[in-house]
Formats: sequence, C-alpha cells, structure tokens
Amino acid sequence: MTADEMKAIVLAFPGAEEGTSYGSPSFKVNGKFFTRLRRDDASVVLMDVSHDEREMLMEAEPGTFHLTPHYKDYPCVLARIESLHAGSFQNFLERRFRKVAKKSVVKAWEAERG
Repeated sequence: MTADEMKAIVLAFPGAEEGTSYGSPSFKVNGKFFTRLRRDDASVVLMDVSHDEREMLMEAEPGTFHLTPHYKDYPCVLARIESLHAGSFQNFLERRFRKVAKKSVVKAWEAERG
C-alpha cells in the first residue's frame, strides 16, 4: 500500500479529518485520534489492539507489524504500509471508527454498507 492509498482509505470514513502530528499526516474522527503515518519508518499507528493481539501480529508478520518503546504501554501496534494489506488496514480502522465516532454516525455508516 502506498501513502496515497492509505490516505484514501482513512478519508473514506465519515467525518475523518486530516491534520498533522509530529510533522506527519495524522487523522481524527469526532476530534479523537484515528491513525497517523510515521514518516521515520513509513508505518501507521493502529489503535485498539490488545497486547496479546499485538504480540501475535508481530510474531506472525514481523516484516509488517512492529513496535517502538514509545508505544509499548499503549493498546496499539505499528504497521509498515509497504507490506500492510489494504483490507487488513480497513479492518483495523473499522474497529477504531466504531469506538471513536458518534453512535449515530456509526449506525448510519453501517446501514449504508448493508
């Protein structure tokens, strides 16, 4: 996946807004952190990933999923966009979207998708 493809997937979510964080593209939904691109390692921050799931992902796909000391205490994992499957990225974002978007927005989004 390229950075442009990543951005298109993120911005397809209702209410997703682009900004910057640490000089890199960052995205919010409902004023809450959604994801961001880390330019230093071309990775996205995927939130709402338990420590157990994170360990499993890093063991199964170490070329894609990784962690830095900064994120070790947070329920998240980093994923290199070059090797991250777009469908997997979409699934991680859907999980986060359901958590941070307004309930009415989530309900309308789910109804629209069928």
